[in-house]
Amino acid sequence: MSNEEITDRNTSTTARAAAAGPLAGRVALVAGATRGAGRAQAVELGRAGATVYVTGRTTRTRASEVGRTTETIEESAELVRAAGGTGIAVPTDHLDEAQVRALAERIDREHGRLDVLVNDLWGGEHLLAASVFGKKSWETPLADGLRILELGVRSHVITAALLLPLLIRSDAPLHVEVTDGTARYNRRYRENMYYDLAKNAPIRLAFGLGQELEQYGGTAVAVSPGFLRSEQMLAHFGVREENWRDAIAQEPAFAIAESPRYLARAVAALAADPDRAKRWNGASTSSAELAKAYGVTDVDGSQPDAWAYFEDVARGGEISPEDYRRAAPSSGAAASGPDSAGSTSAESAP
Repeated sequence: MSNEEITDRNTSTTARAAAAGPLAGRVALVAGATRGAGRAQAVELGRAGATVYVTGRTTRTRASEVGRTTETIEESAELVRAAGGTGIAVPTDHLDEAQVRALAERIDREHGRLDVLVNDLWGGEHLLAASVFGKKSWETPLADGLRILELGVRSHVITAALLLPLLIRSDAPLHVEVTDGTARYNRRYRENMYYDLAKNAPIRLAFGLGQELEQYGGTAVAVSPGFLRSEQMLAHFGVREENWRDAIAQEPAFAIAESPRYLARAVAALAADPDRAKRWNGASTSSAELAKAYGVTDVDGSQPDAWAYFEDVARGGEISPEDYRRAAPSSGAAASGPDSAGSTSAESAP
C-alpha cells in the first residue's frame, strides 16, 4: 500500500471524529510548520478538527537554508489530514512581505477569517553553534547576528502585521507566539545578544498584542517548549524518537527532553478553552505549565518540566532531570492558569 493510500485510509477513518472535535469549523495557520513543534502543533490542531494552513520554506522541490530535506510542508499537511483535520500546505517565506500578503489573501478568499495564528517561525539553529554560543556579541559575525534577528523577530512581526486583520474577524481570536524560554527564565541573559533579543521579542509581542486583542475578545500568549526532541535535535545526538534515551549518555540533561507533541497537545487544549482570554491573555508560559493546567501529557504519559529543572540547576543544586519528569496526576488538571504557583506571567517580561 502506498503512502498516499495509507494517508487516505487514515483520513477516512478519523474524519468523522475530527468533525465533532472541539475545533471543528475553526481555521488555523501554523507559520513555520515544516518540522518540530510547528509541525506537531499543526497536527494536533487538525486532530481537534481544525482546518490548518501549514507554511514554511522547505518543500519537496526546494530546501531552505536550514538544509534539511527530510521534512517538508507537504508532509506536514499530509500528517494533519491523517490525524483527521484538513491540512493545506502553502510554501511561504515569512520574510517576504509579498508572499505573506498572498497567504493572507488566500485565507481571506477561502474562509474570510482566521481563528488561530501560531507564529512558530525560526530556522536559525545552523547559526548557533558556529556563530553564537560561547561568543560575545562583537565576536559574532554581524551578518549572522542580523540574520538571527530576521528569522526570530522580523518574520514574526511581518506575519502578525499581515494576518491580524484576518484574526480579529474571528469571534475568539487566538495568537500564539512560540519562542525559547519563558519570561521568568529569560530574565537571565541567553548567552548572546542576538539570541537573547530573538527569543525575548516574541514574549513582548504576545504581551503587547494581548493588549490590542482584548477588545476583540482575543488572546495572545507566548509559549515555550522545554528541551525539545525535534528532528534536528535527535539527528544531532544520532538517535531516533524510538531510542531517544540513548542520547542521555552524551547529554545527561536530555533525560528531561520532551517530544514536540507535548507542547502541541497543550496548545490544542488552549485553543479549545472558551475561558482562555481570562486565563492566559498576555502571558508567557511553557509546555509544562499548560500541560498541568489542561491535564495533558507527553507521549510517555509524563509531564516533564524542563524550565523548572534548568532554573534549579542555575541555583547550583545537585538534582536529577528525572526528578522533573513526573507522571501526570490521575485527578487531571493541577493548575488554573498563569496565576498559579510557578507563574510565568508576561507582566514580568523584560
